Amino acid sequence: MEKGLKRSCVVVLVAFLAMVHVSVSIPFIMLHGIASHCSDDTNANFTQLLTNLSGSPGFCVEIGNGVVTSLFLPLTQQAEIACENVKQMKELSQGYNIVGRSQGNLVARGLIEFCDGGPPVYNYISLAGPHAGISSIPPVLCGLKSDPACKKFDELIKGALYSKTIQDHLAPSGYYKIPNDIKEYLESSKYLPKLNNEIPDQRNQTYKDRFTSLQNLVLVKFQDDEIITPNDSTWFGFYPDGEFEPLLSANQTKLYTEDWIGLKTLDDAGKVKFVSVAGGHLNMADQDVVKHVVPYLQNQQSAAQSFNRKTKEPLRP
Repeated sequence: MEKGLKRSCVVVLVAFLAMVHVSVSIPFIMLHGIASHCSDDTNANFTQLLTNLSGSPGFCVEIGNGVVTSLFLPLTQQAEIACENVKQMKELSQGYNIVGRSQGNLVARGLIEFCDGGPPVYNYISLAGPHAGISSIPPVLCGLKSDPACKKFDELIKGALYSKTIQDHLAPSGYYKIPNDIKEYLESSKYLPKLNNEIPDQRNQTYKDRFTSLQNLVLVKFQDDEIITPNDSTWFGFYPDGEFEPLLSANQTKLYTEDWIGLKTLDDAGKVKFVSVAGGHLNMADQDVVKHVVPYLQNQQSAAQSFNRKTKEPLRP
């Protein structure tokens, strides 16, 4: 009788626990920028810092060998590799959050928009991401702003930018957008036009649906950033087609007003945070990390109620 009572108690306890709403700590991944790798001190320490502060497990997801791959493998292929990586990580199977750094943000958005059958992404924090593209080589990378050699180098790059050779062998060419050469950009650039749903007769509703399924989109701009040109690209701001002025804010662009990827939809729902912090490119103070990044990695939501187990597509809130 005693054994039977114990067995009954166990059954009741198991049944009770099965009814309890179990919260899980959602993991996050970090995607580093160009000419970098997960094991360097900067990225390893930053991933660990976010884990320590948020209490959520974090993983820096490497693509290829890191440095060389980030420089020379087209972003389309980088996004495909990242997609396969996350699908194989059992820790992410119930969904995850993303922190992107610089160029890594374009891979992050590829994960969100293009990754068929991947686990759902809940919160996405973008640190200095060139979302609307870059219009020129940052002067800080090749000399002073007035340096003739820097200007000449920029002209040479622009002259061959949309050639198949450059597009296939230089990762940044996938998000280099020359305002006065939009026709060639839309026809020959192999990544950003697709990512931003810019090609009129090729707009993909699935990409938009996946992007608007995010619970929060945090866009962090660094006020003294001299790498992202123009800096407002981190907020989806850019120049009008055909001109290098004026610089349009995000909500003045056609991408926003015509809602090509769902940025306006997310913003209207209060899910977009346009954050501006002091500092140069990716130079983020700890207090800003605590204020603007950590809260979105502490999402204690039941993953089982947030996505369709068969299709892996996020459920609408």
